[in-house]
Amino acid sequence: MAAYVSGGVVAVPLSARDKNFGLNAAYAVEAEFARLRIESGRTTTGLKVGYANKAIWRALKLGTLVWAHMYDDTVEYAAGNRAELKLPYYRSPKIEPEIVFKLREPIASGGLDAAAVLQHIDWIAIGFEIIDCPFPDWQFKPPDFVAAFGFHLALVVGQPQQVEAEMIPTLIDELGRFKVRLSKDGQLIEEGSGKNSLRSPALCVAELAGALLLLQPGAVPLSIGELVSSGTLTSSYPITRGEVWEVEIGGLPLQNLTLCFK
Repeated sequence: MAAYVSGGVVAVPLSARDKNFGLNAAYAVEAEFARLRIESGRTTTGLKVGYANKAIWRALKLGTLVWAHMYDDTVEYAAGNRAELKLPYYRSPKIEPEIVFKLREPIASGGLDAAAVLQHIDWIAIGFEIIDCPFPDWQFKPPDFVAAFGFHLALVVGQPQQVEAEMIPTLIDELGRFKVRLSKDGQLIEEGSGKNSLRSPALCVAELAGALLLLQPGAVPLSIGELVSSGTLTSSYPITRGEVWEVEIGGLPLQNLTLCFK
């Protein structure tokens, strides 16, 4: 918690201190941190996910993705799809473009397809998640990621697009096919795709809903009004002050998003 507040470094990851520190313990730590933040006056706004890629699951011997809470003081909305962000510190931050969902209805069951998920969604938007690792040289294991706030530092959300019933058949196809172009200071950094988030960000939401119910005792199902930041569409890239990042979108009814770092 001290490192999260100050930007300090945790010299030894938790999993390196105790070989038995696994995901169950990590989620208990994450839940306690959420309780402490709520007790201090903050509110949770939803969940961010990590490891939304089945190839990574195989490499790390995971059964599903991982997640952590986001908060009212970590989520900002970009007026006119352009925002300036002043981070609390620059320890080792990285940027990730992601699709953000806002729930219109709870999702209290697993095993849903993209169509069923979208029936529960109020709006979608493109966003930039900013992550920061408290461990030296970004060396960690999945339980360390979960226990360290999911590395979540900030989420900047672009202009939302309401999801109407008549749009859902088209969106199902678009969410699996759309492309993004990530640029820094006008220079192309990487091209990504919706397929990089479990073949579709909607399927990432479905996976999260099921994992919450099955793998975290006492977890609350995805609820009305919650946000889900559904996993990066490109690799993660280091950022520093003064940079201007842009994500261009093709194949989804969303506008490009620009983020300047103060």
